[in-house]
Amino acid sequence: LQHISDNVLRSMRRGTTREKTYELIQRIREEVPGIAFRTTLISGYPGESQQDHDELIQFVEDMRFERLGVFMYSHEENTHAYNLEDDVPDEVKESRMAEIMMSQQEISLEINQNRLDQNIRVLIDRHEGEYFVGRSEWDSPEVDNEVLVSGEDLKIGEFYEVNIHDATEFDLFGEVVL
Repeated sequence: LQHISDNVLRSMRRGTTREKTYELIQRIREEVPGIAFRTTLISGYPGESQQDHDELIQFVEDMRFERLGVFMYSHEENTHAYNLEDDVPDEVKESRMAEIMMSQQEISLEINQNRLDQNIRVLIDRHEGEYFVGRSEWDSPEVDNEVLVSGEDLKIGEFYEVNIHDATEFDLFGEVVL
């Protein structure tokens, strides 16, 4: 999605608006119960004002994305934005990115805590220390939440039903359901 401010969306040439994006996400959530949204946002896009950033924060809080990453805008050749002045200082980009991630961290913790005492299907990716490390159907490898599974003799690349007994902002902890 990258942004929600109409000003920034217009500059990015996204062909959509804030209103249409809100409506689409709400319609998808209504029609597909249990869906998980994962997206990335850009902080500090050329011309991004404080008001544009505030709209982005409100969007994150309203939509409560299950998975969210934020990247600072970088001025890259062969993009439309390269022709725009990179006018948001790096310190501002960094602080805006951190502010978005702080909001998302709270949301992620609440979403993860809502998984307590639930069974979820987990794909085991590796063994690390005392845990087998896997991911749920909502997670992309190496960038999203991990599920740390207690157990013995689990096979990497296999799916297991796991009961979640603990949760942090970005990790779930569980045991295989026998």
